[in-house]
Amino acid sequence: MYKIFKILFFLFFGLVYFYQLNLFAEEKIRIGLLVPMTGKDKDLGQEIVKSTRFALKDINNKNFEIHLKDTNSNPNQTVKSAIEFKEMGVTIVIGPVFYKSLEYLDEVQEITFLSLTNKNLDLPKNVISAGVNATSQLNTIKKFIEINEIKKTIFLIPDFDYENEVRKAIKQSKIKTSQQYVYNTEPTKLTAQIEKITNYKTRKQNLKDEIKRVENSDLIDKDKQLEKLKKIYTIGNVNFDSVIISDFDESLKSVITSLLYTDVSPKKKHIITFNQWFDESLLKEKSIQPIYYPSINKKNLDNFRIEFQKEFNISPNYLSLLSYDLVGLIYYLSIKDKLENANTLFRKKNSFKGKIGVFDIENNKINHRLNFYKVENGRLKEIF
Repeated sequence: MYKIFKILFFLFFGLVYFYQLNLFAEEKIRIGLLVPMTGKDKDLGQEIVKSTRFALKDINNKNFEIHLKDTNSNPNQTVKSAIEFKEMGVTIVIGPVFYKSLEYLDEVQEITFLSLTNKNLDLPKNVISAGVNATSQLNTIKKFIEINEIKKTIFLIPDFDYENEVRKAIKQSKIKTSQQYVYNTEPTKLTAQIEKITNYKTRKQNLKDEIKRVENSDLIDKDKQLEKLKKIYTIGNVNFDSVIISDFDESLKSVITSLLYTDVSPKKKHIITFNQWFDESLLKEKSIQPIYYPSINKKNLDNFRIEFQKEFNISPNYLSLLSYDLVGLIYYLSIKDKLENANTLFRKKNSFKGKIGVFDIENNKINHRLNFYKVENGRLKEIF
């Protein structure tokens, strides 16, 4: 009788065990995707949707699902869609894309949002910035400065709305700068400020004084010295070895041109800037080269573009690559742990290697380990 009871006991719990395994195997992993599907940014939203579909195809797990809702690039529509996600039981969402859409998301504390924005300042507690933020960029720039033993670095920050974001990143990265300057991007004011920063008028006057001294001298090689002096623009060095410019596009080019005007050559001083996303127009501006900047892994980006083009017959932007990687990141974390309490997943120290590069996760923050590039003689070169 005891043997029969023992057999029935193990048979019962064996059936329960296999039933639980079957339930677990069929358990759906559901994440949300919150992007603009209507309004002026709908094309961007559709591209991000394609990239997440592409990621799902590569993951190839039928239990991993993405549910789509619209933001209309509007904070009111965004929070409405977020509440709908909450009612569905979704606890983690990729999106929104834009910083302005985050305004009311602290009303939906049950969900963790992985926003594609690169801004970290004044985020709701349940929003994690997944974009390539200023801290990630300065961590990479700091590495370059240390490798090259650059002693004195100044920082130029445009008078834009992201000034405080940059200042916060300077503190977080602990990058050493001898001076920080905020400049006006209006050309006349910019040139005047750069003249002051580089002590241009004094250096120009030094040259005039030296020419006058040589002219009034009895030097044997006076003519030769005067000929040399006429080939230079200033006398005296500037008080820095490198300059970091947190600017982009034409405004960045204006700053470097102003430095050239004040006789600060990129060939003599390191001109470093923020992520330029491989702006090809910089390759054509040989007079302002070399320029250095951090960015994502370009080889991976190029390979992704080729694959994406084959799949959808359009060329993706970098946000498509980022959203592709975020799907992979969430899948990776879901394997390690449950997604019910998604917020705890991003408190733990983790690293994830995606196509964009390596994500470092800790204390509800995502930073990226970036590559570092140099634009010189019309070509792009990877430094590390």
